[in-house]
Amino acid sequence: MQKVLVARPIFPDVIERLKQHFEVDWHNGDVLPADELKRRLADKDGALTAGDVIDASVLAAAPRLRVVSNMAVGYNNFEMAAFNAANVLGTNTPDVLNESTADFGWALMMAAARRIAESEHWLRAGKWEKWSYDGFLGSDLYGSTLGVIGMGRIGQALARRARGFNMNVIYHNRSRVAPEIEAELNAEYASKQDLLRRADHVVLVLPYTAENHHTIGAAELALMKPTATLTNIARGGIVDDAALAVALRERRIAAAGLDVFEGEPKLNPALLTVPNVVLTPHIASATEATRRAMANLAADNLIAGLGEGPRAGRPPNPINADVIGKARS
Repeated sequence: MQKVLVARPIFPDVIERLKQHFEVDWHNGDVLPADELKRRLADKDGALTAGDVIDASVLAAAPRLRVVSNMAVGYNNFEMAAFNAANVLGTNTPDVLNESTADFGWALMMAAARRIAESEHWLRAGKWEKWSYDGFLGSDLYGSTLGVIGMGRIGQALARRARGFNMNVIYHNRSRVAPEIEAELNAEYASKQDLLRRADHVVLVLPYTAENHHTIGAAELALMKPTATLTNIARGGIVDDAALAVALRERRIAAAGLDVFEGEPKLNPALLTVPNVVLTPHIASATEATRRAMANLAADNLIAGLGEGPRAGRPPNPINADVIGKARS
């Protein structure tokens, strides 16, 4: 029987599914240190991960490893050049989290725009003694301009929600989406600089790559309106968190909502000192239905990728499909 490692806590019923096909080594605890991850992968044919770093050194320590299934859409934790060189298949879990993530992005954007966290902290501190006409004045979403950077599936889901708020939608993407999608979403393509200058609310929904590192830094923040908000539901490292903390403290932009951070779960301590930011611990996809769908899709990918089940050899979501059928190098 083939052996797999499940490197993170996951729903027990998903583990039971995997046990129908494999001998399962389940690490139901904190993130495995790199040395321990290598040790436990040494005799494994497959792995199910959730953000664990799988690089050339890990693959070298696991000569039998043929499939690594990531329980996430993003896979910047995979060194794909090493995967391709070794003919190891990587998979991810797109689509099943689009709507829940878009919902959360919308909630985070609204919370930032309407100063919900800031006002709640003030109230909890016992500072509310009277109503005032200028208390916690925020900014409207209705009728404003939404700027989406990264018009993939989740970006498009956000743009659909904007119709209910009568918002103007502008977007920037590596390439323009199809004209029929632009028409459906009533979305206008713009350069990144133009989007930053025009948008009242900027939402980041692009994958992390070396090229996208610090897509939003001090120079980009300087282009934004002082009344604008920034929401990041993409990946840490897309925003220069230190530069953002300065911009928030100096009120160069009005507010921000962040679900992801550079170096998470650690975060830049300066972000904890500014009141006009809403901080959440990477929970944009955190509904039970969505996380279950992600876990089961990750299991489907692993089962099929290792040649088990009705989709044997054809996992639903290969990242590097070119290696399918090739022997491990």
